Amino acid sequence: MTSLTLLSQQDEGSPSISFNPSCTISDINPLIYGGFTEHMGRCIYGGLYEPDNPNNLSDESGFRKDVISCFKELRVPVVRYPGGNFCATYRWQDGIGPKDKRPVRPELAWEGIEPNTFGTDEFLAWCKVVGTKPYLCLNMGTGTLEDALAWVEYCNGIKDTHFANLRRQNGHKEPYGVKYWALGNEMWGPWQVEQHSKEDYAKKAIQWAKALKLLDPSITLILCGKDGYSDWDRYTLQKCIRWVDMHSIHFYSMGKGHYTNISSVYAAERAIQVCSSLIDLARCEFDLSPFPDVDRICTKPNSAKRPTICFDEWNVWDPERAPGNRGAEELYTLSDALAVAIWLNVFVRNSNELGMATIAQSVNVIAPLMTTPRGIWKQTTYFPLLLFSKFMHGKSVAVHVRTGTYDGKTFPEWIQSTCAVPKLDVSAAVDGGWMNLAVVNSDETRSLSTKLSGIDKDIQVQVFTVGGEKFDAIDTNSEDNEKISLRESTWTSTGDPYTFERLSFTLLRWKCLDSIGV
Repeated sequence: MTSLTLLSQQDEGSPSISFNPSCTISDINPLIYGGFTEHMGRCIYGGLYEPDNPNNLSDESGFRKDVISCFKELRVPVVRYPGGNFCATYRWQDGIGPKDKRPVRPELAWEGIEPNTFGTDEFLAWCKVVGTKPYLCLNMGTGTLEDALAWVEYCNGIKDTHFANLRRQNGHKEPYGVKYWALGNEMWGPWQVEQHSKEDYAKKAIQWAKALKLLDPSITLILCGKDGYSDWDRYTLQKCIRWVDMHSIHFYSMGKGHYTNISSVYAAERAIQVCSSLIDLARCEFDLSPFPDVDRICTKPNSAKRPTICFDEWNVWDPERAPGNRGAEELYTLSDALAVAIWLNVFVRNSNELGMATIAQSVNVIAPLMTTPRGIWKQTTYFPLLLFSKFMHGKSVAVHVRTGTYDGKTFPEWIQSTCAVPKLDVSAAVDGGWMNLAVVNSDETRSLSTKLSGIDKDIQVQVFTVGGEKFDAIDTNSEDNEKISLRESTWTSTGDPYTFERLSFTLLRWKCLDSIGV
């Protein structure tokens, strides 16, 4: 949680950040730093999987070793698969068994051809190598409940049953124990094969959830939401909440121009807040009979548990700049990297609401990582992800920020009249005696000398910086030049302000063993 004091234009040059490591909000679920891989563009083929790589960059299973190394560096805790829109026509049975017998299918979501040489067993083997948890999305478009039950049985079955035995026959004796399962993807979308109305989807989701939990009560089911503030979200939550564990929402930030780009992330924060209210609304069951003179009495929760939000598609993406049916290979700017840092600040600030978040996507397709047959290179957005995934764990800490704001055009337009767009965006976390302060200065022209209230004098501080004074908002990385990367330094607190460079993301980290509650 961050509270703001908005400074006038004449005062915005003297901002401050106040915090106390003992003032914690909630635990930070490590699953908020998840990834996403879809059969789209070069995400799987040429990204995760390239058995014919000419430069010996793949292992004996065909997995790109450099991609695995980066996933390990990012400590990616969970990866969503196989989509995305791809799910709506995907037959999981096509991707198992001998590869020379797997069918080649037309792929309708992204206008491609699917060879099915990478499927369930390959993905789950890849997850084991990376050290991440799988999160599978069920086909609720052309797929049937029978297909879904069979997939769960194939992955998790321990009995002497058909699909569990088929897994064993395919060389995988032990069950995979896949915990996370999504009840479809963007079923509300007009681009979906088998688009559903909210009424039809809710009825179907309840029946699927009941059957899937009968088969394997240990699984976590994620309901297909929309953007967090739509009537689809309200209705599906009210109808389905007692049968699901999380509610997914999707949003991509974008904007023409730096500040418009930055401002769009705050729509995601607002979406989390509204969706949280819809979850609470859905949990209320109203019983009017004992109180005929009272309009509405909330008597007991509609669900014994309170589902969390699964933000399982988020990123910066301009579909005009990087069309999905052409591979969606965005070239990310410094402005985009700062937007990603703000996204991650949003997740830490709202950690009490989030059970998972997965950036869409992880390799080549609107991704922080790009591969070529010769190697791998890191986009600007990789480095905020790296810092958050390494350091922003433990408990979220309350922060108060005095800052100037941006008051121009926003995307969406309603942000302009709904919430502030601060020049300094901040989150904080305390973990194992370490205090971590994550600060984005999105100002294009001004470095901000900022008073820090909450750190003692003479403390040695580790400093990690992305971007800064010598860069412009439109600067990018490339295969031949990763000019925007991570700079490391140290700073000793003296009681004087710390200067956050213009167009920068900075993470300050120091020991605070004597702090209460650490």
